[in-house]
Amino acid sequence: MHTTRLLFIGGFLGAGKTTLLENISQRLRNQGHTVGLITNDQAPALVDTLFLAQNDQEVAEVSGSCFCCNFSGLISAIDHLHHTIKPTIVLAEPVGSCTDLSATIFQPLKQQLDRSFTLSPLSVVIDTRRLLDLFHNRATDLHPDAAYILGKQLEEADMIVVNKIDLIDVQQRATLQEYLKDTHPRSTCFFLSAKTGEGVQDWLDAACASNDCGGHIVEVDYDKYAKGEAVLGWLNATLALEGTATDWNHFAKVALSSLGNQLDAAGVNVGHIKLFLATETEPAIVANLTGPQETLDVRGPQRVSTAAYLTLNARAELPPADLEALVRQTLQTLCGSALNQTVIEWQSLRPGRPQPTYRYDHVVTPS
Repeated sequence: MHTTRLLFIGGFLGAGKTTLLENISQRLRNQGHTVGLITNDQAPALVDTLFLAQNDQEVAEVSGSCFCCNFSGLISAIDHLHHTIKPTIVLAEPVGSCTDLSATIFQPLKQQLDRSFTLSPLSVVIDTRRLLDLFHNRATDLHPDAAYILGKQLEEADMIVVNKIDLIDVQQRATLQEYLKDTHPRSTCFFLSAKTGEGVQDWLDAACASNDCGGHIVEVDYDKYAKGEAVLGWLNATLALEGTATDWNHFAKVALSSLGNQLDAAGVNVGHIKLFLATETEPAIVANLTGPQETLDVRGPQRVSTAAYLTLNARAELPPADLEALVRQTLQTLCGSALNQTVIEWQSLRPGRPQPTYRYDHVVTPS
């Protein structure tokens, strides 16, 4: 009987989940697996979907609400992949500001999925910068209610995946290992770098070998949870740009640098800002900002042409209207009279109160 393993990779905005998904997807394909991916967001026009799909990977997108609030959408995405490519493994990335996944996703999946599916442990990714802030008992760059979500994500994790270890030294790593042993003794912890690949295979092997999943149901204050999501303004936009010959790599760098500088100057915390620029020739240019200006990363070749499609996702602690105005003004300044903008998709919003389809108060033992 054909079986499919489901691996959910959660964690707060900016933790590096999408880079990790790209890394492990390629590893699994090289090992002979057929891989499907499921992305998730509160609105369509998602950079992650475009980024993961650019290497001919099969990606299903659940947009409009999170997995837990659109459980039927998640099941439909799983079924779509199951019937189109018959994957041996499906990698799913929940919305970065979501928590309570064990109670709202894992327990109903364990009860409803048939034996052709196997669930891996819930892996929650956190980057070293935020984990060091927690260790030193420093205020993170997050609003307290958003930080509450981050804490609950770690509390419910079967596996805590500490990403970006290339940014810390050996002593800091040892300190964080001891810290997690003391604060989250029920979770198995892994340290890795999605960027360099260090430690990735050890975690992936462990996640794919275990069926011990959704073992921790935590108490969640949904009023505080809703406030934590609502402090972030969300913007998803897709535009066609056309005009004079433009260096799109430079365009991406200047666009995100400008947004980052303005948000830093205003003291606004950034969940993430992601940009995807596609021309007629692949590969695309991908840029992201996951916090202060120094986190800016741009990948892709130098390319000059007269037209491109731009998809931009922004999550920042601003009212949606203010975030929208900032992005529009930045793009207008950058494009000037040299590039015409045609809006294909544009949504700005503040996430509503989470309303899970299911919420179990106990751990389900699969039959």
